[in-house]
Amino acid sequence: MSDASPVIDDPQLGTFTRATSELTDGSILTHDWYAHTYATDAGEIELMLEGTEPDAAGALLPRLHATVDRLDELVRTATDAIVTRFSTGEPPAHELDEAADDLALEAIEATTEGIIVLHFIDSCGEHFPEGYWPAAHVDDTGNVVDVTVES
Repeated sequence: MSDASPVIDDPQLGTFTRATSELTDGSILTHDWYAHTYATDAGEIELMLEGTEPDAAGALLPRLHATVDRLDELVRTATDAIVTRFSTGEPPAHELDEAADDLALEAIEATTEGIIVLHFIDSCGEHFPEGYWPAAHVDDTGNVVDVTVES
């Protein structure tokens, strides 16, 4: 009997497998999500489905589909929200445009709470210190409900 986790096949997005990381001692850490690298016109992004069971994680696919279908719009909404959150006043249009160019979407995470988390990297290193990256938490209506900085 195999101890490999079942996969989640999606005709639109691809095949998701349980995410793993190899530790420095050679042991394998299995994460509590399924992942798949997805190619877009802008490059590859990691898609993540929270959950350890394929049926529960697969139930998040409709939210992920809706996000991918509106990706350009949601990314701009998210980068605007990130700049606004860390500005002392109303940010000027050029700052919003610069962030839209400089913050690159790295991963989309679908959570069991129904929130989509868009994880960005600072491609130029001028907006966030090295080792820190912003994330925008988006509800099912496409509104950013929180902005966080992760490390």
